Amino acid sequence: MALFDFWTWLFAAAFGVALPFGWAYLLSFGTLILLMVLVLAVSVAFFILADRKIWAAVQLRRGPNVVGAFGLLQTIADALKFFFKEPIIPAGANKVLFIIAPLVTATLAFAAWAVMPVNADWVVSNINVGILYIFAISSLGVYGVLIAGWSSNSKYPFLSALRAAAQMVSYEVSIGFVIITVLLFAGSLNLSAIVHAQEVPGIFALRGWYAFSLLFPMLVIFFVSSLAETQRPPFDLLEAESELVAGFMVEYSSTPFLLFFLGEYINVMTLCAMMTVLFLGGWLSPLNIAPFTFVPGIVWFILKILFLFFLMAMVKAIVPRYRYDQLMRLGWKVFLPTSLAWVVLAAAWVVFVRGGV
Repeated sequence: MALFDFWTWLFAAAFGVALPFGWAYLLSFGTLILLMVLVLAVSVAFFILADRKIWAAVQLRRGPNVVGAFGLLQTIADALKFFFKEPIIPAGANKVLFIIAPLVTATLAFAAWAVMPVNADWVVSNINVGILYIFAISSLGVYGVLIAGWSSNSKYPFLSALRAAAQMVSYEVSIGFVIITVLLFAGSLNLSAIVHAQEVPGIFALRGWYAFSLLFPMLVIFFVSSLAETQRPPFDLLEAESELVAGFMVEYSSTPFLLFFLGEYINVMTLCAMMTVLFLGGWLSPLNIAPFTFVPGIVWFILKILFLFFLMAMVKAIVPRYRYDQLMRLGWKVFLPTSLAWVVLAAAWVVFVRGGV
C-alpha cells in the first residue's frame, strides 16, 4: 500500500494528473518484486561467503581473506569474474535448451519467495495456498537440471540429470508428508496463518512452536530432506567430482554457471525459510518479554534462517558423502514410512487430544 501511494503521489506531483489504478498497482508490485530480487541476490553473496568461512573454520583455515576487509568482498569478486567471462556452448549441444536451463533454475528459485512471509504482513502475495505454491515451484525445479543434463549432449551431465530426477523426486515425497503434519496442526495452507497458529500467551512463546511439539521428528526429516533436495553434502551426488566431474553443470561456464549457483543457494535459503515458518514460529520472538519483544520480527526471521544455514554448513563440513544406494534407502525405507506414520499420529492427536482441527 505504501508503494501504491508513493507512485500515485509521484505521478501526480510530476504531471499534475492522477495515475490510473492499474498502472499504480503494476508499478507498486513491480517495485516490490525488484526489491525482493535484489535483496535475495545480495543475500546469496553473504551465504556463500558464510558457507566458505564456516567450512574453513572447521578445517582450521582462514577461508577467503584477501578481497575486502576479512574477505567480505570475495563473493562479489567471484561473481564479477564469472559475469565477464565468455560463455562457451558445446558444438553438439542443443543451444536453445542449453541457455534456457539455467534461466529456468534461477527464475523458479526467485519465484518461490513470492509467498514467503518475512514479517507480519510483509509478503509479496499472501495467498491462501502458499504452501501448495511453494511445493509446486520446488517440484518444477528439477526440470532445469534435467534440461541442462540432456541439452549438454555429454554423458556425465546426462548421468547427473538422471540422478537428479530420482533424488529430488524421492525426497519431495517425504517433504510433502512432513508439510501435511504441519497443516493438520495449523489448519491452514496460508504461511502467515501457520505462523500465527504458533502464537501462544505467556513468557515462553517458543513453547508454541511446532519444533517443540509432537512434530519435532518432522523437523529433522525436513532438514535432512532439504539437504538432499538442494544437493547439499552429504547428498551432493549430482555433482560428485570423483564420478561425474562436476555433474550436470560440467559444460557450463560464465553467467549460465553463475545462474545455477545462484538458484542453488536461493533454494537453500527458501528451505531454511520454510523450516522457520513451519517449525520455528517465523518472525515470532522466542520470549514474550523485553528486550526480546523490542526486536523487529524480520530480525528474528533472519536469525532463525542463519541458524539453520549454520547447521547445513556444519553438516557439509563434517559428514562424509553418502553412496547413491544409501541415499535412496534413506529416502524410501526410512523417511517415507516414518513421515507417513507421523501423518496418522498427527491426525489422531488433533482429533482425539486437541478436539478437532
